[in-house]
Amino acid sequence: MTQPMLFTIIIIVVTIAMFIHGKFRSDLIALTALLALGISGVLTVEETLEGFSNPVVLMIAGLYIVSAGIFNTGVAEGLGSYFLRMGARSERRLLVIVMLAAGLSSGFLSGTATVAVLLPIVTSMALKQRTSPSRFLLPLAYASSLGGVLTLISTPPNMIVGDVLRENGFDPFSMFDFTPVGLVVLAAGIIFMLTLGRKLLPDESVNTNNSGKDISASELAGMYKVYDRLFYLNIPADSDIVGERLSDLILPVKYEITVIEITRNLKDMQFPPGEQNHTFSVNADEVLHPEDIILVFGEGASVKRLAEDYELELRNFNAEAIRKHFLGSKFGLTEILIVPHSDYENQTLKDIHFREKYQCSVLAINRKGEYIQADVGTEQLKPGDALLIHGEWENINRISQDLQDVIVVGSESEVKEEAFPKGKAPIAAGIMGLMLVLLAIDIIPPVMSVLVAAFLMIAAGCVRSIEEAYQQINWEAVFLLAAMLPITHAFEKTGGAELISGGINDILGGYGPYALLAGFYILTMMLGQFISNAAAAVLIAPIAFLSAVSLHYSPYPFLLCVAIAASMAFSTPVASPTNALAMTAGEYKYKDFALIGILLQILIGIIMIFVIPLFFPF
Repeated sequence: MTQPMLFTIIIIVVTIAMFIHGKFRSDLIALTALLALGISGVLTVEETLEGFSNPVVLMIAGLYIVSAGIFNTGVAEGLGSYFLRMGARSERRLLVIVMLAAGLSSGFLSGTATVAVLLPIVTSMALKQRTSPSRFLLPLAYASSLGGVLTLISTPPNMIVGDVLRENGFDPFSMFDFTPVGLVVLAAGIIFMLTLGRKLLPDESVNTNNSGKDISASELAGMYKVYDRLFYLNIPADSDIVGERLSDLILPVKYEITVIEITRNLKDMQFPPGEQNHTFSVNADEVLHPEDIILVFGEGASVKRLAEDYELELRNFNAEAIRKHFLGSKFGLTEILIVPHSDYENQTLKDIHFREKYQCSVLAINRKGEYIQADVGTEQLKPGDALLIHGEWENINRISQDLQDVIVVGSESEVKEEAFPKGKAPIAAGIMGLMLVLLAIDIIPPVMSVLVAAFLMIAAGCVRSIEEAYQQINWEAVFLLAAMLPITHAFEKTGGAELISGGINDILGGYGPYALLAGFYILTMMLGQFISNAAAAVLIAPIAFLSAVSLHYSPYPFLLCVAIAASMAFSTPVASPTNALAMTAGEYKYKDFALIGILLQILIGIIMIFVIPLFFPF
């Protein structure tokens, strides 16, 4: 083993360990490893930077923009609502429709974005049937991964294995080469979830008193036990709190209390005639006035302590009066989920100025079943966190349009601002269709087909501006792949990939191609539970190619196996962004993912070992 090979293997092992540890961003870890290989001389400057011009990296960036055009214009939501209504009368039928809609959509669009759009619709449909959403949300997440092997553009691993073939002088996979095997994968997943998987899904009781449109605001208030923590305080003219700015009082830190609303006397103030009091949501810069009545959210003992410290009067309103005011035509309550890779991830509510941006209060955070209600403003947000939001309906509706960062799961007001660019849906659908045709007939390179579609989405206004296009790209995923590709090049260049593939051949090669295929499936699948599917495919694909070629087998079945196995991340809620979204929304436990996910992975693995060679012989 040469010194460059040993150094490269150490770098890769440390990189994988850091990915699994999860404390730092994956793109930062990969870029650090890339710089180490470049500075050490294992890679030249040109080799270090080659990942940033790789066609696969540019295709992935372009596909984020194309997907944004489809979701922004309402095409995806409209189709999703249409198909899900077909299953409205039966739990089994709805389960099949949910998985088909998610799986087929993920064959052409981002799986995470697909789940983000379908999740509130599926939740609504489940409640209409008076069925727990937990019966559908985990299958929804799994179906988005199962559909990721339907086409070349479904997921990064598909494009990565095609690029390995191209770089080694083989014809890469075309747009629909994956489809026959992908349909078998999706069908197997649906059958499993209809039979054994359905029996293992949690079946929580649900009580829906609303019309079934969404999770009602009153239900959310009950789930979070909101009404027990609401209190009215009157501010006397001689209180020391008069004239103070809310941000200076730091009530969430000192008392673990949030001021939600202020009711202010309109005497000597310019408000519409006929009104005597004006109630409004507060912001951090609000200055308190004499005789203000403030609605606060917190523990009773903390509220009493605040009242004593500032000589405030605790008003004894009955619970029904508070409820009618707290939830009505003006003020509402909803729940939102933090989307993976959003700008809010690892930020606090104070960092993102949530209250100033939306004029709404965050009352609590639900993190994997743990309710955080104290000092939520300083809590770092995580993917899948559910935030309980209170504010005026018009401000809540503004939050619902921020699909890049959050998903609104709870109810919204009946009157909602237009979220989609008017009249752009047919244009976006046409551009998507053109891209698919170009990819299918292969008259221009696939990367050019995708970039043309991305450009047309921006030019036609389906994505409102170039700035929005940049915002829609998941730069963490793009930079991760751009850094990992040169790292695997160093692995091959120093002989590390050949060494590992030789070892695998020595262990499994004598048992035939099926044993070797099974070995690569298990290795890739296990790695994919802890690191991103793209990183898993980048690391394993070159080894699988060398193993196949050295034993005089066709590399196609082995690389297809790697692509499929990389996307079969079912056994933990952190294995994929879609799993993280489903966990909080469906109130699942880790054991739900472990039990159902491992069984599904074993089933798909067994089927693939025998099905892949039927379409791509050894």
